[in-house]
Amino acid sequence: MKVTVRYFAIARERVKASVETIELSAQATVSTLRDALAAKHPPLVSLFPQLRFALNEEFVDFDASLEDGCEVALIPPVAGGAPLFRVQAEPLSLDEVIRAVSRESQGGLVTFTGAVRDHSKGVAVTELEYEAYVPMAEKKLAEIANEAREKWPGTDVAVLHRVGTLKPGELAVVIAVSAPHRKEAFRACEYVIDRLKEDVPIWKKEFTADGQVWVGLGP
Repeated sequence: MKVTVRYFAIARERVKASVETIELSAQATVSTLRDALAAKHPPLVSLFPQLRFALNEEFVDFDASLEDGCEVALIPPVAGGAPLFRVQAEPLSLDEVIRAVSRESQGGLVTFTGAVRDHSKGVAVTELEYEAYVPMAEKKLAEIANEAREKWPGTDVAVLHRVGTLKPGELAVVIAVSAPHRKEAFRACEYVIDRLKEDVPIWKKEFTADGQVWVGLGP
């Protein structure tokens, strides 16, 4: 089948085209198309957690079926606050989460950076290894941000989390929360940190001179 794909804003800049035709096999889904686009346009991959897919002008999930001649649009976050919840292997940028939640209407902006410590319980730490169920982790981060907005209306949240092997001093997580007033920003940021540790499927293995251990589970 042939599918028309339309790109907008930053997606258009990454692809260097506003529209193109992609050929797919029969019974393809939006997920199939996403995989094809990742192979054809690698610069798009880092945007996928922030993009929504619209099929014939309606937002759809990745399991939605495609038909010959249909049109799919890649929709970046609209202006006025971009959701940013990403788990990545690359080093984190605090500036990126700050930019994602900065708006003139927000009077308070609070950030949190979590770095790898060089010790744990009196033992020197050589490195940490982070593993995640990435699709679910990013979905849960977005859900936690929505919980924060319900508790403190007007807040904006952005979270980046590392996976892979990290050395002491490297950043494992960066969070930015903005709100109309500082009190809400502080409370929402603390809430996001605590909920992240409770429900987001990200695991940490600690390496020391004494061996290695999955944190929270024991040897």
